[in-house]
Amino acid sequence: MIPRFVLLAVLLLFSGLATAAVYDLPSDGNDIIGEVIHIKTDEEDTFVALGRHFNVGYSELKLANPDVDPWLPGEGTEIAIPRQFILPDAPREGIVVNLAEMRLYYFPAQSDENAGKVFTYPLGIGREGWGTPLGTTTIVRKKEDPTWHPPASIRKEHAEAGDPLPTVVPAGPDNPLGEYALYLGFQSYLMHGTNKPSGIGLRVSHGCLRLFPEDISSLFAMVGTGTKVTIIDQPYKFGWQDGKLYMEAHPPDADGELQVHAYTPWVEALIDATAKHPDIQIDWDHAQTMARQTTGIPAKIQGNQ
Repeated sequence: MIPRFVLLAVLLLFSGLATAAVYDLPSDGNDIIGEVIHIKTDEEDTFVALGRHFNVGYSELKLANPDVDPWLPGEGTEIAIPRQFILPDAPREGIVVNLAEMRLYYFPAQSDENAGKVFTYPLGIGREGWGTPLGTTTIVRKKEDPTWHPPASIRKEHAEAGDPLPTVVPAGPDNPLGEYALYLGFQSYLMHGTNKPSGIGLRVSHGCLRLFPEDISSLFAMVGTGTKVTIIDQPYKFGWQDGKLYMEAHPPDADGELQVHAYTPWVEALIDATAKHPDIQIDWDHAQTMARQTTGIPAKIQGNQ
């Protein structure tokens, strides 16, 4: 039998939408998957449309192309599609969500038909004041065509804005949960689809994790209840490729501001990453430039060796 995610990929190819990036797990001692794609835009392109097509979030495109107008990139503008990733510093088991990069990684179990693969999807996450909790939990329930029961806090916010919500929103095109929902052990937090896919790659939710409709459909088909879910916040990732050290940097908070005190978080993360390699030569100037620019694209930061 052909796996459902393969059939979905074929359908999406003909619809003009891209499915999740799927890669072989890197070999032992390596941590990088994928590659950066370079394209030239058409006149009608926008970052929202390109993100949906290439399965990357809006913010990922904006960080990787800081000098390009996201709404009017123009005919023939060369842009980078950031589809290369250092795997997060977390157990490669079940689902790993890295809030800082607004991205989900799924590592199927060894007994699964997709063992040895890693699937990755862009996310919409909680905006300031509505953060998603960090830690480890599981998927406790799955629901196709979910209804939404807005919490009192959200109904209060909408009422104050003159946009009152009902106590129950039925399944359908007006439901912000989309067509599929995965309920987490963290009470009131879900991974779900969306009826507003332009919000993927932005901090727009009330703490839940939103996926493109085609991505939640794919993930929903592959994972079951009991799947481990690890939620982390790693703006600075470090990993190895063919014996060389690479760095990938994302904005450390909603404002994208770099902390400038003497012992910054990226320095701490780099020291941790090289603890077992005391003789490695680091290009500290290049690493600091990457920490400030936060392009989200991995680059080698090892000195001449």
